[in-house]
Amino acid sequence: MDRCFTLGEARALLPDVRERAATIVRLRADLADAQAALRRGQEPTGGLPEVKAVQANLQEAVDWFGAHGIQVKGIAPLIIDFPSELAGDRVLLCWLEGETALDWYHGVEVGFTGGRPCPTPPDPSSHDAPPVVRSG
Repeated sequence: MDRCFTLGEARALLPDVRERAATIVRLRADLADAQAALRRGQEPTGGLPEVKAVQANLQEAVDWFGAHGIQVKGIAPLIIDFPSELAGDRVLLCWLEGETALDWYHGVEVGFTGGRPCPTPPDPSSHDAPPVVRSG
């Protein structure tokens, strides 16, 4: 783990995360449309040069996370982890595309399915929102 985020630091990045996520969702959909056109034997909108540009833009959007110490675990749906520490244990604060808050974490070795709600009471400096029930 290179960078270690506090819960507050990770939550403070959520506006940027959600903005980047929206870009990824749009580009992901554009690529899906292009792939569907190619499967039908049709030229995608803008042709292959436009498809290559969308691919490059998608990679750039995904790379932003790594450049900020955030791990991308999947892009459909977008799942990202912020390396962190809770109660002396290394954990990953986990955010799933569509969530409005960062309320989940899991052990480094466990993965997404081992997600647990972030501890309460919240740190007053952590931009906390009430915990939510994850539906994904």
